[in-house]
Amino acid sequence: MLVAHDVPERSAIRIEPGDQVEVGDTDSDWPEFVFVTTAAGGGWVPARHLLHAGGRATVLTAYDTTELSTTAGERLEVIVRDRRSGWTWCRNSAGSEGWVPDRTLEWR
Repeated sequence: MLVAHDVPERSAIRIEPGDQVEVGDTDSDWPEFVFVTTAAGGGWVPARHLLHAGGRATVLTAYDTTELSTTAGERLEVIVRDRRSGWTWCRNSAGSEGWVPDRTLEWR
């Protein structure tokens, strides 16, 4: 870890193929992501995981918006790297998992 990553104060959501979601804004900092709203809450999801139809979309690929809080210097296990979105699903030494922005990671 180069720098710490703090998790936003919103509950994570999990979407599954076939789910219907409301689609909101595109993230200005992470242009691969759109904000979606479900009955369970809202979160940022890569747009390529959705089939858009106006302000609604059908989920094509399952996605979990869980982010992992990290500290500078912490060692993480890489589970899935999504280079296109700029985020990597990692596991910490306590066994917790979630997405971490690539720009906070040091690759060895």
